[in-house]
Amino acid sequence: MKEITTDFDLNCRACPRLANFLDKNGAEYPDYHARPVPPFGVKNPKLLIVGLAPGMHGANATGRPFTGDYAGSILYEMLYKFNYSNKPESVSADDKLKLKQCRITNAVKCLPPENKPTADEIKTCNVYLKNEINGLKKGTVIMALGGIAHKAVLRALALKQSQYPFGHGTEYHLECDLILVSSYHCSRYNTSTKRLTPKMFENVFKQIDNLLGR
Repeated sequence: MKEITTDFDLNCRACPRLANFLDKNGAEYPDYHARPVPPFGVKNPKLLIVGLAPGMHGANATGRPFTGDYAGSILYEMLYKFNYSNKPESVSADDKLKLKQCRITNAVKCLPPENKPTADEIKTCNVYLKNEINGLKKGTVIMALGGIAHKAVLRALALKQSQYPFGHGTEYHLECDLILVSSYHCSRYNTSTKRLTPKMFENVFKQIDNLLGR
């Protein structure tokens, strides 16, 4: 994999396996975005949400994080409930949904086969997340959805993962004056198995609201 040192690149092909997979996906679904998915939301958020990677028929199709899939329906409902968005549903990149005080991104910007990026792909793509986090204001809350996103945030901040273990509802006040709050990912698997219930997810947003004084 070649090194990447720039901001988000819609034409990034630094990870050959992902680039080739997107080529095949774009040929099979010509109406899909099938490229790296950019962050979505405000420039200077109070809340940065970090997911894992675009879903096959979600962000990979629409070109917007968590838009058009099951996990997104749950996330955007919660964002609307807590006044981070103007609409409770996100179905396409041109549906007039807008975020308030919030931005959404992914640890890996390209659709991975079987939703499983490799360790090298996560590491290569981490430069984009690092650039995003470096631009955050002091006091910003970073919400990591799932263990991989949690670890990606720590990598971007050059922090030891052993000192900040992942757990649902964990809260870390970091030396860089950012706050990391993590949650189980709002995937269909986690919600269907009750590993993550709507109440549990809502409580994390309440926790974040308290931290931001909203």
